[in-house]
Amino acid sequence: MKTYLDCIPCFFKQALFAARVVLDDEEKIKQVLDRIGMLVSEIPLHSSPPETGREIYRTVREVTGVDDPFAGLKAESIEKVLSLYPSLKEMVEISEEPLETAVKLAVAGNIIDFGANPDFQLEQDIQESLRKEPAINHYEAFKNKLEGASEILYLADNAGETVFDRILIEVMAKPVIYAVRDRPVINDATVKDAIESGLDKVAKVVSSGCDAPGVILKRCSEEFLDHFKSADLIISKGQGNYETLSSEQRPIFYLLKTKCSIVARDLGVNQGDTVIKYALRGN
Repeated sequence: MKTYLDCIPCFFKQALFAARVVLDDEEKIKQVLDRIGMLVSEIPLHSSPPETGREIYRTVREVTGVDDPFAGLKAESIEKVLSLYPSLKEMVEISEEPLETAVKLAVAGNIIDFGANPDFQLEQDIQESLRKEPAINHYEAFKNKLEGASEILYLADNAGETVFDRILIEVMAKPVIYAVRDRPVINDATVKDAIESGLDKVAKVVSSGCDAPGVILKRCSEEFLDHFKSADLIISKGQGNYETLSSEQRPIFYLLKTKCSIVARDLGVNQGDTVIKYALRGN
């Protein structure tokens, strides 16, 4: 997915929010925005938004001197969802279709996003996602593909939703490679975050080698690329991963909630809709 002009104000909004998480010095915060302003003329519209997001958050780190501005918020979100884990697990276990419920919960967890949507309402959104039919629903294709899958690659997104991912992986009951960001960016999950959520107990946790808020293949490690090329089922969580991988011809299921109008338009749905989309329909 390419970058649109509408993405540019969002880059400033995200930078401002990230800077204010760790700074109360308006002059220093303005330095962040000044640096972002200097980047605007160099933003290539043919690249994906996470390519620019990588530069945005690198700038925030450099100016603020804080490597992980969202560390506290990530820890809070993980702790919050872990407290819900027993009830979410029970919800899946008593469901008539445990796998489908676990998939819908994984999508619901994608609301935890301090970049695109810092004002999310977690428990309310969980219930809404379970009640509402996804705007794109390729669940049956997912179920069928999972049945014959032997190599599963799961692409993580935000730190708090890793707990929801854990539940889906437990229900799938198959070996999974769980790939996270190489270093802190927004509130996306790193190896440390995944381990705090207990993902190492149900999957092999690896770094993608990429430090962007998405999976930019040319910036990923050889180990990750080997998994990406050999997997016969790839589960991709969130907008950032969709933005970077939407043109790839791989067996990818995109599980996400559309938090911005640009991604919604690209998918042909409304902002706020949930999506379970198979990239290779008919295969």
